[in-house]
Amino acid sequence: MFVHKCLGAGRQALSKIGILLSLVLLVGCGSTSVTPTPTPTQPFLSPSLTLVDFNLGLPSKALNSPIIGTVPDDTKMHVVVTFKTNQSVLNQLKTQKVKPGQPINLKDQANKIGISDTTYAQIKTYLGIENATLKLDTLHTNLDIDAKASTFAKVFQTHFVYHQLNGRTFFASATSPRIPKFIADLIVAITGLDNYSLAPKSHIAFTRPLALGQQTASFKPHSPNCTVDSRLVTPEQVAHAYGYDQFWSHGWRGQGMTVNFVELEGFDPNDVQNYFDCVGFQGHLKTINVDTPPTSAGGEATLDIEMVAGLAPASNMVVYQSALDPNSATFTDFWTLFNDQLTQIVNDNSNVSTPSVVSISWGYAEEALTPGVVNAMGTNLQLLTQAEHMTVFVASGDCGAFDDGTYQSLQVDYPGSDPSSTAVGGTMLQVDQRGNRANEVVWSDGSNTSKCTNQWGSGGGVSQLFKQPSWTQVQGMNNQYSTGNRQLPDLSAVAFALPAYVGGQWHFDGGTSAAAPIWAAGLSLVNQGLIARKGVFVYGTDLFYAIAAIGQTSNASPLEDITRGGNLYYSATSGWDFASGLGTPNLPNFFNVVANNVQ
Repeated sequence: MFVHKCLGAGRQALSKIGILLSLVLLVGCGSTSVTPTPTPTQPFLSPSLTLVDFNLGLPSKALNSPIIGTVPDDTKMHVVVTFKTNQSVLNQLKTQKVKPGQPINLKDQANKIGISDTTYAQIKTYLGIENATLKLDTLHTNLDIDAKASTFAKVFQTHFVYHQLNGRTFFASATSPRIPKFIADLIVAITGLDNYSLAPKSHIAFTRPLALGQQTASFKPHSPNCTVDSRLVTPEQVAHAYGYDQFWSHGWRGQGMTVNFVELEGFDPNDVQNYFDCVGFQGHLKTINVDTPPTSAGGEATLDIEMVAGLAPASNMVVYQSALDPNSATFTDFWTLFNDQLTQIVNDNSNVSTPSVVSISWGYAEEALTPGVVNAMGTNLQLLTQAEHMTVFVASGDCGAFDDGTYQSLQVDYPGSDPSSTAVGGTMLQVDQRGNRANEVVWSDGSNTSKCTNQWGSGGGVSQLFKQPSWTQVQGMNNQYSTGNRQLPDLSAVAFALPAYVGGQWHFDGGTSAAAPIWAAGLSLVNQGLIARKGVFVYGTDLFYAIAAIGQTSNASPLEDITRGGNLYYSATSGWDFASGLGTPNLPNFFNVVANNVQ
């Protein structure tokens, strides 16, 4: 399933992931950075080699759009080659048991799963890249190449041009890159040779400051600035409504659990410290810069950190961050930067020993991405879940059923749509005077459908890219909209009227950006309790469907079924639905069902 038998594995249901089948490799040598010696000749021009075109997957409208210029030869470019993986080895890793004090070191299995050291040497020899820096990741699935445009033009026998389409400018190779067939047979994606895919956006919604006159309620102040609007749902109220505080009463507050964040912006340490003081956070916060460090703080990263701090107040948080400024980096594919962070998380967690989760609050509509981006990202997502036994929580988007922001244009958000992700939608939660859950409905707002500014509500719908995994057979999954493709979200949590401390003041905050880290904190508490009680931890999207199926045949309610509201197209129903997924946390019941069924 999804279980470590301490940390062990029980029954599993493995997804067959359409176009991402066979995308993941693991390798056991540390990251290597190499500036190879140029080959005396250009062997890729040798008659003995068969050259093939590698299709980058840009749509015809992009390739046929007007060319408005040529990329200068001295332009610096960052390109990543993603290699195929051995799915049978990943399947074995997914079920492999981990004993206390005896972690799985994935580095030791690198040459079984990824390209071998010998193959890597052959690739360097054949390409003979001059004036370039090569870096093969720890698990040998991603090869970073940093060089000038002229170098890539020589290697791939092409050149790079500017296109203009629908008011935006992007660069791309003028022709398909040509590479030796033996190399082409090993790879699933080359990213960074274009920046056609629209940059990922954050899924934070309706951030606005609160006037001082409205701040009338306090939540357990540990510092002077802990007073917020009484209409907001405080972290203590969320914890009580969802049962997180019952774990606190057992001393399970996230100690030893790690939440990894993917952020394309920075945060102000003063803001998060004020929040930490208010909730009594006693865990650890670490930042890791990937590629270009961010130079400015934003609300998204701050919200993510604060949601976990308020609900798992002794957890470890690791923020992987880089800069995302579409106006300043013309020759950057921002999805490549996004995926570089996933690669770094994979590298840093290649020694599997304790449970860890990932929380992602960035994405974009599926139709805006090239197949190369999806294939490259999917490789790392599969590694994180199957090889490193993590759950990757991803915000489902804030434009309702219309993720591209066009009303009545049905789209779902990527990477939440990837079957290796656990997509999290949003709700509106009301509590009574005792803090108990009084009412919960799907979050949506159809008052202005002319433009989505992350306010339309909980994202959900049918993927255009991925088949529906076999393990999702629960009540509500087969419906009038089913096509055989993946349906999302998987879960949901409160995404409305949450206090966040940003820019030196309290904000009225929300969005599925809040819902994803709320679930990340919840599963961290569950795993801490399971290790203490049963010597196991659980992980993976299939976990939630297995537990929901058990709950549907018993009196237990491991998830709170949301049956009211909708996301401007799909309505909430009994069982799974496109607006709220399987439901919101009932963490004590969820824990009990898992504990009673793990082996």
